[in-house]
Amino acid sequence: MKKKNVLIPLFMSVTVLFAMLFQMLHSYEHVYKQLTSKHCEHTSIDGQKQITHSHTVDNNCQICHFTFSTFISSTFQTYSFLKATVETYSVFFYEKTISVVFKGSLFALRAPPFIR
Repeated sequence: MKKKNVLIPLFMSVTVLFAMLFQMLHSYEHVYKQLTSKHCEHTSIDGQKQITHSHTVDNNCQICHFTFSTFISSTFQTYSFLKATVETYSVFFYEKTISVVFKGSLFALRAPPFIR
C-alpha cells in the first residue's frame, strides 16, 4: 500500500514534466523550420496589381497551445425522471354491512326446556 502511495504522485509529476519538456522541445522545431525555410523576395511594380503566393504562419499548433488548467465545466448533464402512471379503474359495489353489537344480557338462553 505504501508503494502505491509513492508511485502515484511520482507518475503524475513525471507526466506533467514530460508535457512541459515536450512542448519546449517542440518549440525548437518551429524555430528550425523558420531558419531553414527559403526566403522569398517580391518585387513590386508601382501602378500594377500582382497576384502572388502568400506567406502564412501556422498558428494552429495543438502542441504549442496545450495548457494544464483547473477548469471544471459548469454544465452538467441533467436527467428528468418521468413517473409512469397507470390508470386503473375500480368497480365499487354497494354492500350493506350489518354490525351486531351486544348490549347487555341475553334472556333467550339456549338450554333444555324447563320441566315443572
